[in-house]
Amino acid sequence: MFLLLAAAPANDFLGALGVTASSGRGGLTLSLPMQTALGLALLTLLPAVIMCITPFLRIAVVLHFLRQALGTQTAPSNQVLIGISLFLSLLIVQPMFSDIYTNAWQPLEKGQLTTDQALDRGAQPLKAFLVKFAREKDIQLFLEIAHEPPPHSPRDLSLKVLVPAYILSELKAGFQIGAVLFLPFLVIDIAVASVTLSIGMMQLPPAIVSAPFKILLFVLVDGWNLVVGSLMKSFLQ
Repeated sequence: MFLLLAAAPANDFLGALGVTASSGRGGLTLSLPMQTALGLALLTLLPAVIMCITPFLRIAVVLHFLRQALGTQTAPSNQVLIGISLFLSLLIVQPMFSDIYTNAWQPLEKGQLTTDQALDRGAQPLKAFLVKFAREKDIQLFLEIAHEPPPHSPRDLSLKVLVPAYILSELKAGFQIGAVLFLPFLVIDIAVASVTLSIGMMQLPPAIVSAPFKILLFVLVDGWNLVVGSLMKSFLQ
């Protein structure tokens, strides 16, 4: 009797928060408003997920370096670069998402799998994708940080190790590609700066003179096709 009286205020408090307490095996169950609130809260993490565990990170870094190398400052704009990175990333990860939807989400909707089983199945394609591009050195680093034993196979790696290792690997790959992109444009900058200094054009910034030549070179070699094609092939190989 005392327990029932003590539970009544607690149930009223939880009810005000949108949580309903049941005496079944499930314990506390969330009402529809609370489920909606939690769903919206989880959606706020979606941009970070898209940026960190998809090719978006590498593509965005490379395109940013390319814009800096061309010296066009704000052309293309950030919105355009983000849009290109997003759609290219969706094109690359579409087979992985299809696999997760077919093997995990659909059986869960039909009641053929429990939530834990669906999460395990859905994590397998994601792990396979992350392992493919994460460097062994980065994986080893986060295994030591997380104090986890070396796995018997890549499938035994946890997402808390794979995700940061993948992010570091993608950052390194993006910076490497960006450095290579900078080289031909750096040669143009050095040549233009040498010419302008030799003829005494001290008050004219070399960057202004070299910008048209860099853009012309980029257009003549069909630079967008080369850069985007190389980025896509680096993920689809």
